[in-house]
Amino acid sequence: MVDQLLKIIAPHHCYKCQKIGSTLCENCKYDIVSEPFERCVNCLALRAGNNGNCGNCQTPYARSWVVGERHEVLEALLNGYKFSFEKESAKVLASLLDRTLPVLPSDVVVTYIPTVSSHIRERGYDHAKLIAKEFAYIRKLPCESPLSRATKAKQLGASKIDRIAQAKQAFCVDSVVDHVTYLLVDDIFTTGSTLKYGAKALIDAGAADVYIAAIARQTLD
Repeated sequence: MVDQLLKIIAPHHCYKCQKIGSTLCENCKYDIVSEPFERCVNCLALRAGNNGNCGNCQTPYARSWVVGERHEVLEALLNGYKFSFEKESAKVLASLLDRTLPVLPSDVVVTYIPTVSSHIRERGYDHAKLIAKEFAYIRKLPCESPLSRATKAKQLGASKIDRIAQAKQAFCVDSVVDHVTYLLVDDIFTTGSTLKYGAKALIDAGAADVYIAAIARQTLD
């Protein structure tokens, strides 16, 4: 109800063309996905094949995808979603993932990197969870949440060394995941440590395989 009222009182504008109606219009979605990210998500080398990896990086996940680099429109869209309470953008971001990822096996289960509880309280929602649920709805795939946070550490502003150390201890698995292939969703891939150790926790708990997908790739400046 509140979201519907806000649409009337303060309607969304497309972050690129300013058209009223959505935080990203259909034409501007096409502009983003028509220029696919063609590098290894992990090391940024030119990737080999269509699994998203270069072939040299050793990762616990078998396939990886990212919509694009975190700059300009994609950066503004993510910032509005995460820091300006634009909850409706979850559907837009899920739509971008849908247009980026290939057809997945019908037995894939969608899941996500759980957000730390303090950020959920600040925003009123778990941003990665909403994107994952919307994507699963579009693809008609199940969405589950076997991962939970074992620590309260925040990665925003942390160094690469600290991010890796935090991620190693960050996750535990709440349910048995034997023989399931998961698509693990997050909003941003920076050092890759969060998705790496989230995927590793699922593999260690018995997952058959893990794929990862993120909205944006950014370097740690």
